[in-house]
Amino acid sequence: MVLEASLLVKLVVLLLLGFSVISWAVIIYKYKYLSRLEKQNEIFLRALSNGDARGLLAQARHLESSPIASVYRNVFSEAASGARLRRAIDRQEVIEAGKVEKYVHFLATTGSTTPFIGLFGTVWGIINAFRGIGLKGSASLAVVAPGIAEALITTAFGLVAAIPAVIAYNYYLGRTRRAIQEMESITPEIEALLSGRDREN
Repeated sequence: MVLEASLLVKLVVLLLLGFSVISWAVIIYKYKYLSRLEKQNEIFLRALSNGDARGLLAQARHLESSPIASVYRNVFSEAASGARLRRAIDRQEVIEAGKVEKYVHFLATTGSTTPFIGLFGTVWGIINAFRGIGLKGSASLAVVAPGIAEALITTAFGLVAAIPAVIAYNYYLGRTRRAIQEMESITPEIEALLSGRDREN
């Protein structure tokens, strides 16, 4: 049916396939990334309870996927205390939150736009069906069927692209928010640890 469709419908199907392939790549990537992030956060939090600033830094260098470890690693070298240290932590929190949320919004874009792209193909298929009726002067199934088939193809491809993307977006949105909230709840402990280190020095 796709091969026999009009050029515009083929382009719409290719566009929807592109959205679908990229969204599935994002789904797989984010699953692996967030699973690794959560495990590394647990490792860092266990090490944080020891209260050894330099030992914690050595541990943080091996936890590249943990946003909490990354905040600590990047702020550790800041020769700052008080408000300056807090600003440095806040700045790094924003950077890490952006990394955690990276690519998730593409899933939202896919879920919200692909049904409308599919709908565009549907409308085009119906237009072709009516044009066929006008040219043939008949409303028989043989005249109407090709245009209706085009409409159904693009509708199906739009839904196939949108449904997994919407489900994955809602799932990953919850996990990314938890990761960011966990980071924000732990940074006061990091600030206290680094402030204590500066006083000792």
